Amino acid sequence: MKTSKLETTDIFLGAFFLCVGGELKDVSFLPNRGNTATFMFTGLDLQKHDKDYRIGKALVNPLQFREELNHLRDILFEKQRKETRRCDYGRKKRMQYR
Repeated sequence: MKTSKLETTDIFLGAFFLCVGGELKDVSFLPNRGNTATFMFTGLDLQKHDKDYRIGKALVNPLQFREELNHLRDILFEKQRKETRRCDYGRKKRMQYR
């Protein structure tokens, strides 16, 4: 078993990584790509799990998968709200000085 780090924009792959024991390390938005987010994961054998997912050999409990997908969406939307508030605050500050 080998610990690895993988980054993806695929929320379904991210939910799968959580189901197989991956740990979410970071969520960030890509600059100049609108609302496209990247998910950074670490864990054992993520490369192997990524390959299994891509060739259709991945198997997980569907209820767990749904829960992990909802968990990722919650994290994503919360981070998006914080980013929007931060941007709105900066815009309001700039408008005050005009």
